[in-house]
Amino acid sequence: MRRDLRAGLDPIEHAIELALAPGTFIQDGACFSFVSGLEEVSAKIRDLIATNPARAIALYEAFLAGCAVKADELDDSSGSFGQFAHDLICSWIEARQASGADPDQTVATLLAWMVDDPYAFCYEIERDAVKAFDKVGLSAFERQVRKRFDEAAMAIPVPGKPPGDQPEYFRRHWGDGLRTIYFAQGNISAYVDLTAKTGRSGQDCCALAQLYVLHGKPDEALAWVERGLDLCHGASHEFTASYDLKKLQRDLLARLGRGDDALDLAWEEFQQHPSK
Repeated sequence: MRRDLRAGLDPIEHAIELALAPGTFIQDGACFSFVSGLEEVSAKIRDLIATNPARAIALYEAFLAGCAVKADELDDSSGSFGQFAHDLICSWIEARQASGADPDQTVATLLAWMVDDPYAFCYEIERDAVKAFDKVGLSAFERQVRKRFDEAAMAIPVPGKPPGDQPEYFRRHWGDGLRTIYFAQGNISAYVDLTAKTGRSGQDCCALAQLYVLHGKPDEALAWVERGLDLCHGASHEFTASYDLKKLQRDLLARLGRGDDALDLAWEEFQQHPSK
């Protein structure tokens, strides 16, 4: 990134270099304004996806390389810089697809970044990557994540290694990735099969209920809500899932013509936790 503008250098790449201000430390209070400047350059690249995706890919990759260097030269307590790099990766996926690039290679590169991620640019990126991928790309993503999940499931724990390097950690990690992918695909049967192998949580039941709602099956959705509430009972770590499930339960009861039951549940909840 430290080079002068010269013949043959893409003018947007020069703009990237200027925006990243290599060698200058960015304090936390200035980070938001700094990232706003980066977003202005990124918007110019996004405009190229439809007309010149190959150029957009090269620029996104240059931008990401620059961000990796810049990460040691700023205080990102707000997380805005990390989120910016996170969004760049998703835009890179879109550019790769627009260029007709091999989806398996796109996914392989993304997974490599996810595994070697010293600045957490890829933290929970699968949640946004599934939106960036088209149907073919999402299928490639599922295949490769599934392969890693299966490999972790078959691996033998190594004594002396820290928990983060053990197969069980990777099994949970890639299992969560598969959950996100199956939800994005609307693949209920695959989601159910996965949770049967890994253990089912209240959040899983909430996700399955939402999928059944999307499939126009409120009765099945309500059944999964009730399973989820049973799992959440007395489990403090399932607080968020419990809240979401109770709200979804009332909505489904009203949709199914059981408005009085929904009102009774809402009143019961209020009596347990009265507030304005």
